[in-house]
Amino acid sequence: MAEYVRPPAVAGQFYAGGAQQLREEIESCYRHRLGPGKLPEVNEAGPRQIVGLVSPHAGYVYSGPTAAQGFCELARDGRPETVIVIGPAHRPGLGAAVIQTAGSWATPLGETAIDSELASALLAACPALSEGTVELEYEHSLEVQLPFLQHLYGETLRFVPIMMLDQDQAIAEDIGTALAQVCQPRDVVIVASTDMTHQEPAQLAREQDMRLVRYMEQLDAEGMLRARARYGITMCGYGPTAAMLLAARELGAQQGELIAYSNSGDVQPMPTVVGYVSLKVTR
Repeated sequence: MAEYVRPPAVAGQFYAGGAQQLREEIESCYRHRLGPGKLPEVNEAGPRQIVGLVSPHAGYVYSGPTAAQGFCELARDGRPETVIVIGPAHRPGLGAAVIQTAGSWATPLGETAIDSELASALLAACPALSEGTVELEYEHSLEVQLPFLQHLYGETLRFVPIMMLDQDQAIAEDIGTALAQVCQPRDVVIVASTDMTHQEPAQLAREQDMRLVRYMEQLDAEGMLRARARYGITMCGYGPTAAMLLAARELGAQQGELIAYSNSGDVQPMPTVVGYVSLKVTR
């Protein structure tokens, strides 16, 4: 396990497959009309108030500029010790959730090491987690966050990948509780990877997504989950988002704030769209 390097699964599909092309693609997301409009600079003296981030995980051509808005906020906030990325599984699997506790992940921008101490502590603290690498091999919801993080933090970045196979509220609560317990003395950001409404007209998608964003801004994970189920909203990463919100509350977060919202139709006209949110949760 210690030597395992998880290779990129969606390079050349969700994002550019070469190092230089990928840097250029990420920078174009920052400069995009739906992005922040400028390249980020990491504020080494930043206040480090961001506890959690909601970030989209579609192909960069569609969700990259909205994701860039959130990562720009991370850059202004400083340099965390570790970034935990929690994403949903888009393929069926057995178990509740998996975590990788050693080794590294590779993208065209290089390798990023797992924070083994933190990951191992989470595994020990959370009954819902099991260790695995096979389950993570083809999942894009975690992978697409990594090049943006590598572009910001370079070789200093350490991260922990968690994939939820079961997004039941009880599993989200178990993960959220363990995150709060283990991360309390550490300088950590928890990234919840999710897209929002899938394949609905743009106006309906926005209405549904803003309904959920209101709960996120209030750090009300339970309310968000109830509303998603009640209205049949096709947010794909509701479990990871709930886990992040639950952990953030226990870690002293006070509020969530919408950074950016867009949909795939903002990039290319289409009759039905997928919604994308960047939202930060701060102390």
